[in-house]
Amino acid sequence: MSSKTPKILIYSHDSFGLGHLRRCRAIAQSLVGDFDTLSVLILSGSPIIGSFEFRSRVDFVRIPGVIKLRNGEYTPLSLHINIDQTLAIRSSIIEHTAKVFEPDIFIVDKEPLGLRGEVLPTLEALKETDTKLVLGLRDVMDDPQILKEEWDRKNVYPALNDLYDEIWIYGPEDICDPLEGIDLPEPVNEKLRYTGFLRRELPKSALEHPAPSPFDEEPYILVTPGGGGDGVEMVDWVMRAYEARQRPLFPALIVLGPFMPAAAATQFSERAEHLRDVEIIRFTPQIEPYLANATAIVGMGGYNTFCEILSFDKPTLMVPRVVPRREQAIRAERAENSKLLKVLPIDSYPDPDLMAKALSELPEMAPPSAAGIDNLLGGLEIISTRVGEILDDAQADDNRKLVNF
Repeated sequence: MSSKTPKILIYSHDSFGLGHLRRCRAIAQSLVGDFDTLSVLILSGSPIIGSFEFRSRVDFVRIPGVIKLRNGEYTPLSLHINIDQTLAIRSSIIEHTAKVFEPDIFIVDKEPLGLRGEVLPTLEALKETDTKLVLGLRDVMDDPQILKEEWDRKNVYPALNDLYDEIWIYGPEDICDPLEGIDLPEPVNEKLRYTGFLRRELPKSALEHPAPSPFDEEPYILVTPGGGGDGVEMVDWVMRAYEARQRPLFPALIVLGPFMPAAAATQFSERAEHLRDVEIIRFTPQIEPYLANATAIVGMGGYNTFCEILSFDKPTLMVPRVVPRREQAIRAERAENSKLLKVLPIDSYPDPDLMAKALSELPEMAPPSAAGIDNLLGGLEIISTRVGEILDDAQADDNRKLVNF
């Protein structure tokens, strides 16, 4: 290593949604808390990464954003240039940042080759150095057959076999297998490390300045569609239940998310003005205080929301999406089978009676901890332990080189 202080570089490919960014941020925040001299740099195309609070020694490099169209193609988020030029710029920034930063560990989130292969040159360059290359996967990727077809098309297997040193799966082994149905070579299987889910906590600023109670200390249900880009149906369904007024319900605080379409967000806010027990927040980068104070949670079932549900131990109703990926539906089904929460299939939308019944029963449901499943939330601790081992090995190698010199 060319620097005495340890460094980790994390790549998050997505520009739309909050999932990848918030997962990478959670890992970075935890690691700098565990290692006094560690610096973590996040590469991200998220247009709202600057809205989030970062601990000292965590920073980010913003690469040009892209968005995925309905036909599956990508287009630049802001720049009036073609997608190939945008990807070339992104790939160049990624590779140059890695070259200058010289990380001890490079963690790639979810996409083994990056967006349309943009991170492959960086992986190949770092493979010639002492940098440990790690692929991080969430607990559920997609329907197994769809994931297999996607990885076959992208030809990711040479990178898994020849470039990556380890593959970290951010979930417990006895509940999830994101690579189910994929016949991986034995050398790749040996690289798999299950960590458990990533625990979430109240940020320091929230402890010092608690969020105001939205209903004058009255218990409430928190409704969160995550980033909000595909949460319109779920939010509409909840609001229909409150508008129908067919049974008493706890008040609802709905956090729409930064990617909720503007027209839908405006419409929801207007509808909420006529409901005394529904409050709307357009977006907050600190949702944890509202989760901690809520009586129960309604969510779609994304990875981060699921980690928050487990961390704050709240009775939960999941309304998972089924397109463009079945990731949320698979996670929700597994969680319900494990008695961690209840699921209301989106196929039943927009029946207000069904949603109202689910909402009325929700506060009396048992929290996830009642399922009695141990070691669900050990992910950050296991990652920290492994990072410590890698850094210690690197330091030992440096010492041997000095002695031999």
